[in-house]
Amino acid sequence: VQLQASGGGLVQAGGSLRLSCAASGRIFGNYFMGWFRQAPGKERALVAAMRWDGGVVYYADSVKGQFTISRDSAKTVQYLQMNSLKLEDTAVYYCAASTGRQYLRRDAYDYWGQGTQVTVSS
Repeated sequence: VQLQASGGGLVQAGGSLRLSCAASGRIFGNYFMGWFRQAPGKERALVAAMRWDGGVVYYADSVKGQFTISRDSAKTVQYLQMNSLKLEDTAVYYCAASTGRQYLRRDAYDYWGQGTQVTVSS
């Protein structure tokens, strides 16, 4: 599985961005797809994840009600809609895939995209 993240950029606080993660290779329904972010000087942290069949959806408390994870199964593309962006959302965002049952831990993910920079300005 190869993952290609895109959609990052520079946006003013309060604005929106939609990140995309295109997957090549077979994505099975029991795989988990996640979005992580890593701000300068901080650890990479999970912000949202979903099981590919849609049966499980997770959001970190910091983004609940602000971010929405979704996917287009036909195109094997995962999305992260980010609204009401804040300065603290500035980070490199990574998409990742877990082929196991775990999805909360970073080391549960087997495949990673290259990251896309999101910068929120005041």
